[in-house]
Amino acid sequence: MKFTTTAVILAISALTAAMPQGPNANRPVPTGNCCIANTSLKEDVCNVDGQSGRCVPDGSKGCDTRLTCIADSDLTCDPNVLERGRPKCRRTGA
Repeated sequence: MKFTTTAVILAISALTAAMPQGPNANRPVPTGNCCIANTSLKEDVCNVDGQSGRCVPDGSKGCDTRLTCIADSDLTCDPNVLERGRPKCRRTGA
């Protein structure tokens, strides 16, 4: 049985594409009030006060220019508007 180089490369590419990625496309998952500067993106998953949350632009926790990690229970999300492939969420009452 002969395999061409192209067939092997295509098979490896398909396997790589099918491998599951972690949350945030393998970027670190922030823990705490502030998301990671120059790394976290809007709508990335984060953890705050023992809860799952999202990194969103919000000045409520003193994160300066960094995104703020807001718990899911404190977010209002619009499923009709996607941001980075996820529903756009903002802090409730913001």
